[in-house]
Amino acid sequence: MSETRLPVPPYPTAHGLLAGRNVLVTAAAGSGIGFATARRCAEEGARVMLSDLHERRLGQSAAEIAKITGATPPTRLCDVTNESQVQALVRAAISELGHLDVLVNNAGLGGFVPIVEMTDEQWLKVLDVTLNGTFRMTRAVLPHMLERKRGVIVNNASVLGWRAQAGQAHYAAAKAGVMALTRCAAMEAAPAGVRVNCVAPSLATHPFLSKVMPQSLLDELETREAFGRGAEPWEVANTIVFLASDYASYLTGEVLSVSSQHP
Repeated sequence: MSETRLPVPPYPTAHGLLAGRNVLVTAAAGSGIGFATARRCAEEGARVMLSDLHERRLGQSAAEIAKITGATPPTRLCDVTNESQVQALVRAAISELGHLDVLVNNAGLGGFVPIVEMTDEQWLKVLDVTLNGTFRMTRAVLPHMLERKRGVIVNNASVLGWRAQAGQAHYAAAKAGVMALTRCAAMEAAPAGVRVNCVAPSLATHPFLSKVMPQSLLDELETREAFGRGAEPWEVANTIVFLASDYASYLTGEVLSVSSQHP
């Protein structure tokens, strides 16, 4: 456990790691990992399409990307628990961008509920968004990538897929499922040269977290990190950009922990 909070490092300089790539990011609105990923992809030269459930925040996020690229990126509302909306999103992304090089499955839902108090509805909702949503998006995009014999899928998991934490049974089970789905999808896609990996952040600090977890718990979790702080969303996004880039050409079926925490 760290008693010292280290400062946040400087924001990275872009190096064109995704120049010419077309990237679709789910749950890309707001201030979390999804928007940070869309921004970093754009900064690294990619053309991005943003998707989310929240229309106003999606528009705001697109406007922020436009400041970087000089052009407003395409957007589409999508509920990843709805198969018809997922299929429509993928069709729209291919139509808007021409083809898809990268899919970032960021959509997920958490919460803090002890098992003895958890309802079926709470359990199933988290599983449907976090695990089933990742499955639906992967299933919808893979045929396009397999046909093109190229493409990358990066999923957002969590260290809770490995580690135990009270009140997080539904979220941990869903994220462990995302890890397993990643490995299986990677094996099926490998013969076509399509890569599937995922990141597993421990604690990425953004305003939404305090709405789904007690602040006292967030403060405690920060002390468990070696750097004495949670990651900035863009620090997680950096790893996603790496996995999407040619620098990760020999990685598939891998889960990269984005964490300074150790068991």
